[in-house]
Amino acid sequence: MIILDNSLKTPHIPVLYREVNDTFKDIDGYMIDCTVGYGGHSEALLLQNENVKLICIDQDSEAIEFSKKRLAKFGERVIFAQGRFSKVIENFKNYNIKGILADIGVSSLQLDKKDRGFGFDSQNLDMRMDTRQEFNAQILINNYSQSELERVFREFGEVRNFANIASMIVTARLKNQIMGSKPLTEILKPKITSNKVLALIFQAIRIEVNDELGELTRLLESIKDFKFKDCKVAIISFHSLEDRIVKNSFRDWTKNCICPPEIFQCECGNNNRVGKILTKKPIVPTSTEIRENRRSRSSKMRIFKFN
Repeated sequence: MIILDNSLKTPHIPVLYREVNDTFKDIDGYMIDCTVGYGGHSEALLLQNENVKLICIDQDSEAIEFSKKRLAKFGERVIFAQGRFSKVIENFKNYNIKGILADIGVSSLQLDKKDRGFGFDSQNLDMRMDTRQEFNAQILINNYSQSELERVFREFGEVRNFANIASMIVTARLKNQIMGSKPLTEILKPKITSNKVLALIFQAIRIEVNDELGELTRLLESIKDFKFKDCKVAIISFHSLEDRIVKNSFRDWTKNCICPPEIFQCECGNNNRVGKILTKKPIVPTSTEIRENRRSRSSKMRIFKFN
C-alpha cells in the first residue's frame, strides 16, 4: 500500500492514482510526468518503484515549487523542467524513456485559489496555467468579438445557447469592463439553468486561454515523433473533447497504412504501426474514488504502448 506524504498539506488528490501505479509498476528507467502539478502521481510512482526516475514537467511555477519540496526526499531520482510539455519534452528525447503520464486539465489548487480566477466567485478573471503568459481570461472576455466568443462557447463548452451567452457578455461590457469571475457569473445567471452549464462556460474560456486542446495535440505529436522504444503512454482526460483527441491519436498510431483514403494503391510502405492500444475502453474511477474525490468523476485514462 502506497502512503502519500501529507506533511505539506497537499492541495490535490491525484486522480486514478491506483490505476496509474498499476500501469507503470514494472518501469525500469526514466518516466516523464508531463503535468506534475502538486506531485501526487509522481510521489506514488517513486515510492512504489525504486527503479524509476521521474522527469517532472509543468507550466505552472507555483506547482513546480510545491512539487520540488514534496519530492525533495527522492534526490537525484527527480528532474524538474518548467514549460509547456510539448516543448519541454524535446529536451529529453535522448533519455531512456519507458513511461509517459499526462494528467490533462486544471488542478484542484488552481480551481480553489481565488487569485487564480478559475472559480465562479473570484474577483479576478485570469485562468492562466502559466502566469508568465500575457493573454488571460480578462483579455478574452473584454476583447473577443461576439462571433469569437460564440466559437469558444460552442466548440469548447458545447453550450447550446452559446449565441445568447456571447451577446450578454458583449452588451454588459459596453457599460463596464468585466474584471472578475464573480461579476461574469452575475451577468450570466439570467441565462444559466445550472452550475453545470456555468462550469462548461468557464471550461470553454479556460481551454481557449491556455490553448489546451492544441497543446494536447502537440504533446501527442511530439511523443509519436520521438518513438520512445518499449514505452507506455497514459493520458488522463476530463471531457469528451480531450478524450476524442487521445482516442483518435492512439488509433492512428496503430495503422500500418497512412495513405489518404482516395489513394487506390498503398504508397506509404504499409508498415507505419508503432505500437498497440492497451485499453479498448478508457479506465474510469471506481465509485469509491468518486465518493472520496468528486472531481475525479469525469476522468478517463487511455494507455498505449510503443513497440
